[in-house]
Amino acid sequence: MSIPKTHPFPFDPTYCMTLEQLRAIVPPPAPSGFDVFWAKRYERALAIDPQPRLTKSAFTHPAWHVLDITYRSSGDVEISGWLLLPRDKPVRRGVIVGHGYGGRDAPDFEQPVEETALLFPCFRGMSKSQHPPIPPDAPGHVLYDIDKPDQYVIGGCVDDLWLAVSTLLAVYPWLSGRIGYIGASFGGGVGALGIPFDPRIARGHLVVPTFGDRAQWLTLPTVGSADSVQTYRKTHPDVLDHLRLFDAATAATRITVPMLVAPALFDPAVAPPCQFAVANALPASKDNEIFVLDAGHFDYPGMMEQNYALREKLRGFLHLL
Repeated sequence: MSIPKTHPFPFDPTYCMTLEQLRAIVPPPAPSGFDVFWAKRYERALAIDPQPRLTKSAFTHPAWHVLDITYRSSGDVEISGWLLLPRDKPVRRGVIVGHGYGGRDAPDFEQPVEETALLFPCFRGMSKSQHPPIPPDAPGHVLYDIDKPDQYVIGGCVDDLWLAVSTLLAVYPWLSGRIGYIGASFGGGVGALGIPFDPRIARGHLVVPTFGDRAQWLTLPTVGSADSVQTYRKTHPDVLDHLRLFDAATAATRITVPMLVAPALFDPAVAPPCQFAVANALPASKDNEIFVLDAGHFDYPGMMEQNYALREKLRGFLHLL
């Protein structure tokens, strides 16, 4: 292990927890109405025609055809992003790639996949999908309509993921049953919330996922999006009541498809206990794997080697789609 020994933070990003202690964390129980809330939300999203539009992108790449893509999501929000198609191979599977709370300025051309259509949506309010009055920055975005569960922006971002699946199937209907999702940090939290309620997603990969165990998420010191919600809670003490419906660890207990989850032992932006609450929520299965990273959201010795090993795991994992 190469957990960072020095750092600039006024708190310990390991939260003084060992791997054994982190693996013992259990996800919180579901609040009343949890499954009904998400099932109804999914039913509404499934009824939306995404009306995808494809245009030639300014980006070019020798291995990929690059297209700009726009589709319609809930609340009549327009979601924009990129679609990558292999230049010299058929499309046999589809993968949706989420993003962190920094948004996304370009597609990632280095995903370890072949014969795959890659869809990179920018979730509502961020990057190419800015949608005033939703704040485009993480501290403001995570608070938008936080006191209104039906309108909370995080639920809208889960809708955007589900409509991304609808978009891929509208363009490539033969990909039914062969669609996966990749998400890190913010995108990992969105994935953990969305995957269990969408049977069209056949496989998922989450890296340092956020939004797990909201009770801890609201108390552990952080430089991530939870910081602004912790400040908000000082004047709105009932915010946890709303956030229990958006707990990624609770949702992850409902996941039944194969998962590759990579939580970190040290992370100043997403507290490791919250990450492990998501990872530990998965049922024990030969199809699920937890790949432990030494650190997240922070450079550390051996990071390139660990990232390469995880990338090769992901290559084999997605090949099974």
